[in-house]
Amino acid sequence: MTETLTAAPTRQVVPTAARRRPSRVTAGGVARVVGLTLWLVVTLFPLYWIALTSFKSPGSINRWPLEYWPSEPSIDNYTDLFATSSFATFVGNSLVVALVAGATSTLIALLSAYVLARFEFRGKGAVLGAFLLTQMIPAFIALGPLYAMLADLGLVDTKPGLALVYVAMCIPFSTVMLRGFFENVPDSLEEAAMIDGCSRLGALFRVLVPVMVPGIVAAFIFNFVNCWNELFLSVVLMNSDANKTIPAALNGFISTFNIAWGPMSAAAVLTILPTMLLFALASRWIVEGLTAGAVKE
Repeated sequence: MTETLTAAPTRQVVPTAARRRPSRVTAGGVARVVGLTLWLVVTLFPLYWIALTSFKSPGSINRWPLEYWPSEPSIDNYTDLFATSSFATFVGNSLVVALVAGATSTLIALLSAYVLARFEFRGKGAVLGAFLLTQMIPAFIALGPLYAMLADLGLVDTKPGLALVYVAMCIPFSTVMLRGFFENVPDSLEEAAMIDGCSRLGALFRVLVPVMVPGIVAAFIFNFVNCWNELFLSVVLMNSDANKTIPAALNGFISTFNIAWGPMSAAAVLTILPTMLLFALASRWIVEGLTAGAVKE
């Protein structure tokens, strides 16, 4: 008996590149690219112009026609900034106030967000509504009572007083932000820790906080940047040069009859660099923190 062996038909392998459909250029895609490019130019051009002005000499800043690249770049504005003003002191004041206020408000918001996310109590919706409502109230409305309170406490024109105001300003937004993150973390994590002997506070800091690092970092960075860039309260509450922060110091370059564009642009560039560096180093955590609490399963 003879068996006939039939070879299995071979499958022709089509290269991946051949299987791909050719990409089609649509009018909508071109419009999106053009729109995003224009938006990028509009967004970055003011930053470029500030940096350009900081390297121009006083005589070329207002020269016409405008120079989009300095013909004779100079760092005199930067040297004059440190030689004729206490800019280093202003930077130190802003750094201390922003770090203290950012860290304190993030810690308080972490605790309050945990309570709002894990416990049910009467008036919980009203508390959340009040937190959101505070974000729509301009700061100057509360300026009178706020100034009177700080004056009674002896905290006007002091860094602790300004940091205290910034803490109160940052807590509502951070609480709402971190609450969304807490609601996306399963309750089983802290329940397992409490079964193993942790207290509720211990489960929070030993189990939940390591999981929530992206959200905490995002909240801290937003608080830090808000405190670093805040102008209105710092101008009103800080009078002496020894306690002024950078935004209040930048406002001092504008006088009644003149604006020192060169030194002010140099100061603005040095002010922007720390926040840009901070966002660049922590961009991954910021994106994770903003998206992790956005969707609840």
